[in-house]
Amino acid sequence: MANRKNSVKKENNGSSSKFIFWVIGLIAVGVLALILFGNLSDKQEQESDQEASEIDYSSQPFLGDKSAPVSILEFGDYKCPACKSLAETAIPVIQKELVDTGKAKLYFMNDSFINVDSERSAKFAESVFHELGNETFWKFHELLYEKQPEDTKYEKMDYFTEQFLTDTLKEVASDEEVDKVVKHFNAEKSTDAWKKDMDLAKELNVTGTPTLFVNGEKFTGQTIDDLKEMVESAAKEK
Repeated sequence: MANRKNSVKKENNGSSSKFIFWVIGLIAVGVLALILFGNLSDKQEQESDQEASEIDYSSQPFLGDKSAPVSILEFGDYKCPACKSLAETAIPVIQKELVDTGKAKLYFMNDSFINVDSERSAKFAESVFHELGNETFWKFHELLYEKQPEDTKYEKMDYFTEQFLTDTLKEVASDEEVDKVVKHFNAEKSTDAWKKDMDLAKELNVTGTPTLFVNGEKFTGQTIDDLKEMVESAAKEK
């Protein structure tokens, strides 16, 4: 009996060891599969981010010739200091070397996220574009960045009030034109155009401003030369 019991114990111990082995093996396979799946998902997401997206540029303000082969798109926020810097330093170079030469056209769309000023100024600018056209929009657009407060204490405060925006527009438009814009803005008629920009920014995974796209592909370079190279490459693909 003693020997039979020992034999049973050995069989049980052997079975237990095999069971534990298989359990550990299955867990290891599961973990490996999760790692591989995660890496594949990350790779696919990165490739998806790099792929060019179809963008609807209709009814959007732009600089340049509509027939230019390449479309550069900037997502910006009027309260964003980095956007102000881009507007004052990089955009003039982009306009001179890429837009004025007919190589590209430059579009602007809103990604308003900093505070209430961001949304208010974006919607007011949309009203300017709708009522007074492309040329006046860009004059107003540039003025907003010029007037962006240097003092960081204004970043979270109401600075771009309706009165401020109205007074700023008066610098580039007549009183009659200003009245038309204010009425359009107060009737909230610019909301749909603004929301269209915001929805697109979300769809394209824009996570900050300024963010640039070239023919629907996100610009990840660091210099103007990088952008010029990307524009030239995009033109060859047309």
